[in-house]
Amino acid sequence: MTERNFGAVAADYATHRLGFPDSLFDRLAALDVFRPGDRVIDVGAGTGTLARGFARRRCRVLGVDPDRRMIEQARRLDIEAGVSVDYRVGVAEALPVEDREADLISAGQCWHWFNGEAAANEFARVVRLGVRADRRQGRVLVAHFDWLPTPGSIVAATERLIVKHNPAWKGVGGDGIHTESLPPLWASGFRNFEMFGYDVDAAYTPEAWRGRVRASAGIGASLGSEAIAAFDAELAAILAAHFPGDVLKVPHRVWALTGVLG
Repeated sequence: MTERNFGAVAADYATHRLGFPDSLFDRLAALDVFRPGDRVIDVGAGTGTLARGFARRRCRVLGVDPDRRMIEQARRLDIEAGVSVDYRVGVAEALPVEDREADLISAGQCWHWFNGEAAANEFARVVRLGVRADRRQGRVLVAHFDWLPTPGSIVAATERLIVKHNPAWKGVGGDGIHTESLPPLWASGFRNFEMFGYDVDAAYTPEAWRGRVRASAGIGASLGSEAIAAFDAELAAILAAHFPGDVLKVPHRVWALTGVLG
């Protein structure tokens, strides 16, 4: 995985990143991507937003993440949610998982940090083969929940400020569509791919939006504490001047790729 210090902003990440909406899990269930009782391995689990969603739907979930600080936050949130998820420290390119252990392997908001070829080969190694009448073929899910910089939106203003404070940031102008995992997953043996996406407005308070942006790759995972504080103060001023109100509607896109092994 590419180096990013997300653990340094684990508390903001856990508190202010909304995570995947219930509507994503509803659509995945309707597509038979997962079923209650499935063994799900969530890679790059972070603070557990995907893992917890599957656990709430009665799956047996293992979350894998390289940063213990993120896992600590995930366990705290799991307790608050009343669900149980097992966690292990590990990376996508060398998963601490036995062969053919998973009915579904997932990666939420993280594939772009992986070595795609190595991760895809590991995903293919750990999902089950549908060689028995009572067992489905293993599934893969790559999902994203991204803000959208629509013209005039709070996101567009935020992205301009991120670039001002971190000119090296490459995430500006994203459209929330991510197909980079498809070629390596195809090469590793996954087939029958389906993709879908839809747009939602996510509700944030101004304070929560500031925390959400601090927990992003372009700010909290890349800058030092003084630079983060300077950015945050300027963002607070922009929100007060141009986006007043107690609740902000922030445009987002949910996007998912699913596939079957073999």
